[in-house]
Amino acid sequence: MRRATLPLAFVALAAGCATVAPGPTANLFFDDFSYAKPADMAAAGWQLRDGTGHPGLPGGRFGADAITLVDDPLQPGNRVLRMTARTDGTGPGTVQAQLCHQRKYLQGTYAARIRFSDAPRAGADGDPVIESFYAVAPLAHPFDPDFSELDWEYLPNGGWGSGKTRLYGVSWQTVQIDPWEAHNSAHEEFASFDGWHVLLMQVTKNAVHEFVDGREVAVHDGRNVPVSPMTISFNLWFAVGGTLPAGGAPRVYDEDIDWVFHAKDRVLSPAEVDAQVRALRADHVPRTDTVPAPIPTLQQRCDI
Repeated sequence: MRRATLPLAFVALAAGCATVAPGPTANLFFDDFSYAKPADMAAAGWQLRDGTGHPGLPGGRFGADAITLVDDPLQPGNRVLRMTARTDGTGPGTVQAQLCHQRKYLQGTYAARIRFSDAPRAGADGDPVIESFYAVAPLAHPFDPDFSELDWEYLPNGGWGSGKTRLYGVSWQTVQIDPWEAHNSAHEEFASFDGWHVLLMQVTKNAVHEFVDGREVAVHDGRNVPVSPMTISFNLWFAVGGTLPAGGAPRVYDEDIDWVFHAKDRVLSPAEVDAQVRALRADHVPRTDTVPAPIPTLQQRCDI
């Protein structure tokens, strides 16, 4: 008898997982942001942050109105989610953007197609803007051992003590926010990433493998591997310590998201993720979510 061969896309996690997913939509989260309006996103599990708090300029706020859905000029018929942040260098003159999906993601493959911006859409260039895609569990207290976070953060104008343009890939063990003390593994790509890119993370019990546009750039392991279910999140914000003076015309930055993807408990290559996204779009599947929530359900927060 000829033994059936499963596609590579369905290979289970190499470390500690013996279950093979029965099909491409099992334990899968995918969203291509084809909603008519942002208010429709709540029914799909998204939270649009509205309020103040970490991170960003003190006195600034996060606004749900900083998130819009726009037509993609490069792909007719395609829609993208746009986060817009603006600042005049003061807290009251700063609005930032953040959105988060349900807290239920841990091991597996994460990916998103994102357009980073080197320059503002309006106003003078130079603010330390942070353009990100990440997954995070809440920090219950300083140095919380259950804290988990995986970050992609693009700093086109530098920041955090360096003026260099760079893309960070960070896996966190834990952190204390005030005074700041971080324990993590970080990789930096020193280059401009202006334009569209696919960022991908393969997460097992033992390691995090990071890819940019199909190229593996880093492996993080040990205590910096996530241990708690996380939200999938994006944000666009301004770091403290900008080079531009406060006041004057606001500077306006955009970050666009074409799609986001997570395959629970499966290690997929960049090519396999690309094939699955293409197949979902060819089948006119704008979104699917078959990743089960933990029992009991974990509180969904969108404030870090």
